[in-house]
Amino acid sequence: MARDQRRRGRRDPRAVQAREGALATREEAFQAFFDMDQAQKFVTARLTVLGDLDGEAAGRMRRRATDADAAADKAAAEYIGVVDGHDLDDEDRSMIEYEDAGRALRGTVAALRRATETLNRLAADLAPLIARLESSLDDLAPLLRGAREALGAARGAIDSASAKGMDPAELEGDLNTTRARLAELTGEGLGGLGLRGAMERAREVRGTAEQIVEAARELAEASERTRNGLASVRTRAQMTEGRRARVEEAMSELRRTYAMACWQDLRGAPEAIGQALERARERIAETERAASVGDWKEAPRALAAARTELKDAERRAARVTDRVTELRAVTADPRGPLDRARFTVRDAQRLAVAAPGGAAPRHARALDALVTRLDRAPALLEGASPDYWTYLTELRAITDRARDVVEAIRAERSGA
Repeated sequence: MARDQRRRGRRDPRAVQAREGALATREEAFQAFFDMDQAQKFVTARLTVLGDLDGEAAGRMRRRATDADAAADKAAAEYIGVVDGHDLDDEDRSMIEYEDAGRALRGTVAALRRATETLNRLAADLAPLIARLESSLDDLAPLLRGAREALGAARGAIDSASAKGMDPAELEGDLNTTRARLAELTGEGLGGLGLRGAMERAREVRGTAEQIVEAARELAEASERTRNGLASVRTRAQMTEGRRARVEEAMSELRRTYAMACWQDLRGAPEAIGQALERARERIAETERAASVGDWKEAPRALAAARTELKDAERRAARVTDRVTELRAVTADPRGPLDRARFTVRDAQRLAVAAPGGAAPRHARALDALVTRLDRAPALLEGASPDYWTYLTELRAITDRARDVVEAIRAERSGA
């Protein structure tokens, strides 16, 4: 009976018309499905491009795309289900079956078009964002070019240092690491850094390469500097050794001629100078060994340490010889330092009383106290063993304090 109904359907004009309508709707649905599929693929591709250029922005847009994709997938499933569930190629269906198929297909067309509209709106929002980023790619090209040129310069500087007998192994490692970081930008998606990250990476590579160039040049120059420095330090050590004998003579004079207070803080100076000289010679030897194997990082460090030891020895020697010179001078003319200190205090007093209203009480008290100390200072030289060094130290302290008062008065008058 059903077969008879289908056969009648083929002959029924209404069934034929319903089938033709359903077929037309199927074509319309197929086109809607195709349009939606293309829109979905376009948005996916655009999101991939955006992800390459700006991962953060792509993340925000993907959250929007999730709902659009879900709606598109649902509409596609419904479309496929309707097409599979209604065989319109069968001409023996009834009018009612064709009409049901047409209604179902029209429903999928509406869903497919709504999904397509949502995807198109998303694509429209993506367009200006991607356009701005893609235009910024023009700024990336010169940065990459500059980074490559800087790497080339670093390569040349390292080769030059190597040709001069240097050992640039560490710089070679830095160059390889830096070159690898630039190579990441040539991979898919700008190495996953995005446009901003890629531009920053290119700048970083260039900066690091320039530092390598500078380090290689310094390495190439280190040999000459170190050799010249070695010659200078050897001469300096010999001169300091010569001064050591004079220091021993000076210490002997201090012990014979002056009270213990004049030299007790210098006790052990010759021995300390000798120890500093010995350490300096050890550092010089270290410098020579490092230079002989091309270790131009260790050689300058050892050379600097030798200079430090020699400076300490020279400072100690100068303290002894200068002390003798000062004590001889004050012994010959004890009055001279006292008169100079008194002049400084009187000059400060004249400045203080010249102020409108006279000297400020605190300044007057300070200067009066200095006068009292000046009057007491000669007592330090009484007795069989005059303490010339304490005498000089006291006069210097008085002079320094008077100058402090002068500075305070001038600062107050200038409004500072």
